[in-house]
Amino acid sequence: MSAPALGFVGFGEAAFHIAKGFKTAGIGCICAFDINRDTPELGKTIRRRAKEEQIPLVDSSNELAASAGILFSTVTCTRAKEAAEQTAPFLKPHHIYVDLNSVSPSLKQEIEHVIHSSGAGFVEAAVMSPVPPHGHRVPMLLGGNAARRFAGRMEPFGMRLEVVSEKVGTAAATKMFRSIIVKGLEALMLESVLAASPYGADERVFASLADSFPGIDWKRLADYMVGRVVLHGERRAHEMEEVAETLRSLGIEPIMSEAAARRQEWCAKLGIASEFGADGPKTYREVLEVIGRLT
Repeated sequence: MSAPALGFVGFGEAAFHIAKGFKTAGIGCICAFDINRDTPELGKTIRRRAKEEQIPLVDSSNELAASAGILFSTVTCTRAKEAAEQTAPFLKPHHIYVDLNSVSPSLKQEIEHVIHSSGAGFVEAAVMSPVPPHGHRVPMLLGGNAARRFAGRMEPFGMRLEVVSEKVGTAAATKMFRSIIVKGLEALMLESVLAASPYGADERVFASLADSFPGIDWKRLADYMVGRVVLHGERRAHEMEEVAETLRSLGIEPIMSEAAARRQEWCAKLGIASEFGADGPKTYREVLEVIGRLT
């Protein structure tokens, strides 16, 4: 099967690792458009990553659509609909627009409507685990009128895709309400070690948890989860705010989701990520040391 031409709307961390995976799978025609390409803060990283994988950064949404038949939207959740609106005027019926952003089911449906106005196919993709180290093989749940066509086109190149519905919203809901547990546990883990460590109680907390929930390495989980909060706290806070808004629309008070968003946001506002490299901290104790200096 011939390799498709792929384009990325936004070229942040997720896009970089997915594109890198596609390269190893033999897909050579990949380009990206990112409105932050020339900004001082983000542009340097975007350009470096694109150069590293020899992925051209095009100058406009029009050029991106002209260069690729399958477009992956990998922007921030707050810009997901805006990205679709900027891209839709240049899409044709042969295009497939795949939205990978962590947004609510209702917002996915709004984005679907924007893309359908162009005649292009739409796919909602819920990314179900951290992209690194999986790259393009990260598990995704799919929905939308073009979901099966997209899966048939991309599975031969190693993508791990499950079509859950032709109706948009089911995949996003699965990811969103799983996030209550995952991102809530991250926030709980950070708060627990913050409190336990000054008393030297953290190791005993982990040992007690292992008794209650055997089979889990709680120390290792703490290292991983606290590191994820440090690297992605701001994005995770926004995602949990989306979760809270969706719960309100269902008549459910988002008590736990709002609390998780507050703890994630607290960590992001400390600016801890700047103290570590791109891979983030290796242990939660490194994070606590930095927090101690900053607070």
